[in-house]
Amino acid sequence: MVDFKELWRYKDLLYFLTLRGIKARYAQSILGVSWAIIVPLFTTLVFTIVFGNLAKVDSDGMPYILFSYLALWPWNYFSGTLTESANSLVQNANMITKVYFPRMVLPLSAILSKLLDFTIAFVVLLGMLIYFGQVPGWGILFLPILLIQLLMCSLGIGMFLSALAVKYRDVKHALTFLVQLLLYAAPVVYSTSAVPEQYQSLYVLNPMVGVIEGFRAAFLARPMPWEWIWPGSIVAVVVFVFGMFYFRRMERIFADVA
Repeated sequence: MVDFKELWRYKDLLYFLTLRGIKARYAQSILGVSWAIIVPLFTTLVFTIVFGNLAKVDSDGMPYILFSYLALWPWNYFSGTLTESANSLVQNANMITKVYFPRMVLPLSAILSKLLDFTIAFVVLLGMLIYFGQVPGWGILFLPILLIQLLMCSLGIGMFLSALAVKYRDVKHALTFLVQLLLYAAPVVYSTSAVPEQYQSLYVLNPMVGVIEGFRAAFLARPMPWEWIWPGSIVAVVVFVFGMFYFRRMERIFADVA
């Protein structure tokens, strides 16, 4: 079982590892944290030109730039945390072999360090909402639920991949391909309503489907798509529990194979 009291006792280590992760990401960088604005903004512009203007992808009546940015905002956090957390144990092998601490602190710090980028990207979203005259609806009150679902899914998969990467170094190479593949398995450049109805019951099991569509509904004053959110939330809980217990099961061999 996971000892949450022990994790709490090491909260200072979690804080410093999170801070170290933020500093390391932007160390010796000319633009610094501006990359947290540049990457999602320019990706959104490319998607708007290619999918919104050229391919004429339906955006459910929303401005396509808002439609895609509200998807890329949580998606970039999800994909970034997968990469950071999956490599967290391998990159800190020296710590694992020399001193004891709850190993779960490493993928958890990787998840938390990406919250800075997530917050900065939110500032850009506010500017876009003001520009387009969009006022969030009451659905914004359910945003914490979507954030919890996003965090649980990210941490669950991150813990599983980080434990797997210690034993199988192929994970590092396969992860780039996996993230690109998952991008098109989520409604980032298209709407969930564009998926054929006979496949939607299976499609909504992807936790990111409910998160992305929920973000769009919350900030664009649309009804919350609970029929797309609750199936993914159940899967997110299962993924989180499975990833946590798999991590704990593999934890005893980390120092031997790191």
